[in-house]
Amino acid sequence: MSAAGAWAAGLVGLVCVLTLLGGAYGLRLSRTTSDFYVAGRTVTPWWNASAIGGEYLSAASFLGVAGLVYAGGVDMLWFPVGYTLGYLVLLALVAAPLRRSGAYTAPDFAQARLGSLPVRRLASVFAVVIGWAYLLPQLYGAGLALRSLTGAPSWVGAALVAVVVTLNVVAGGMRSVTLVQAVQYWVKLIALAVPALVLLGVWLASGTPTPHLPTPADVGLDGAGGAVGDRAYTILSTLLALCLGTMGLPHVVVRFYTNPDGRAARRTTVRVVALLGLFYVFPPLYALLARVYVPQLPPGVSSDAIVLLLPSAVVPGGLGTALTAVLAAGAFAALLSTASGLAVAVAGVLDQDVVRPALLAVTGGDATGIQSFRLAAGVAMVVPCAVLPLVDDIGLATSVTLVFAVAASTFSPLLVLGVWWRGLTAPGAAAGMVVGGVSSLTALGLRLTEAVPAGEDRLGLFVASPAAWTVTAAFVTAILVSLATPERVPRGSLAMLARLHTPERVDLARLRP
Repeated sequence: MSAAGAWAAGLVGLVCVLTLLGGAYGLRLSRTTSDFYVAGRTVTPWWNASAIGGEYLSAASFLGVAGLVYAGGVDMLWFPVGYTLGYLVLLALVAAPLRRSGAYTAPDFAQARLGSLPVRRLASVFAVVIGWAYLLPQLYGAGLALRSLTGAPSWVGAALVAVVVTLNVVAGGMRSVTLVQAVQYWVKLIALAVPALVLLGVWLASGTPTPHLPTPADVGLDGAGGAVGDRAYTILSTLLALCLGTMGLPHVVVRFYTNPDGRAARRTTVRVVALLGLFYVFPPLYALLARVYVPQLPPGVSSDAIVLLLPSAVVPGGLGTALTAVLAAGAFAALLSTASGLAVAVAGVLDQDVVRPALLAVTGGDATGIQSFRLAAGVAMVVPCAVLPLVDDIGLATSVTLVFAVAASTFSPLLVLGVWWRGLTAPGAAAGMVVGGVSSLTALGLRLTEAVPAGEDRLGLFVASPAAWTVTAAFVTAILVSLATPERVPRGSLAMLARLHTPERVDLARLRP
């Protein structure tokens, strides 16, 4: 193992140990089911915003965005814009109402809003599938990072993340995860910003040529020359996936149930936008500098590794080794925090809808919520670990964007229409989720298995960027089926909407005539 690999392995190990210590501390604080699910609903806006930044800024943000901009040019700058815009849309449409719903998970909201157990179960299935699909690139990124730095097999990094995350979640649930993620946001920011500023200073002092990113005239999206209409479609589809998909991610939605009230949820979202905007200043900077110092990738190396390769290319020797180790620690902090949030969200859904009912059926008695949650947390991590070897090498940001498309196609019609339209019915919501889910998951499967290569023809374009047509189909289906089934509008829909949109300080009972 090289000196850089040894330093990186040491700092990665330190991050893992600190994560486990945070879980152990959370074990002392977590006593009730509410603590494990939503941290007792007592998380303050700044603390929650840091935790959201910690879990949202995944391997795709830390490593993948720089790799995309490096390989694809200026068109890829829409990715960090879209990731941040997603929270603005969430703030405007659903943040406060979701908190006022009093639910633990998105399936809870579906049942509370529509009074339908089948819709709840359907929402549970999609929440778990989305969570597992989002865990795959985190595990892949862990293997990529450790392999690039130490030469270890890819499964070692994935197994390390899976073990640490499972132990952390089992220890204290959402309380443990919130503590760890809030700290890890700042660890990630510092780990990304400090090397970037050092490398920028070296470049400015060296007098080397100005870096140049490919423009649309040089290269199209996904690395293939494409027509202007194709690029425009891809950009719009990507932005739609990122803007509407954010609200559908299970680990994002559950965060707004941890705030004390709806006002705190809105304040949290505003702070999240600021934290994300600060972070996304730096990945494009790595891509720019890499265009000067790493004009060609080594054989067999993915562009996702460019952040880890750059320091040694700019400043060979001890300083480059140290900066690479810091970046490796930041990358693992990103992987651990996002995987932890996903594991908690998936475990919550599995616990409520699968594990606890199964335990009750087997034992014939009462199942402790904390015990069943811990069992569900183990299941939440085992499945993606088993599936990972079956998936071809995937671009981190590309695969995450496809998961955003699935989330946008399934949950955004349920949440947006459920919060703002009284006429939404259970059949309409179910039909919209099925149409959007089946179409977007088909595109995701074709892309991840490379059955349909991106960019080779119009079919490849629609598979690589499906949100424009899958989200539209989901919304149109939900609306049309709801209009065709007006007798299925829930009786208490007006009261539920009043609850969602009325600030907590207003006493609805006193307003009734």
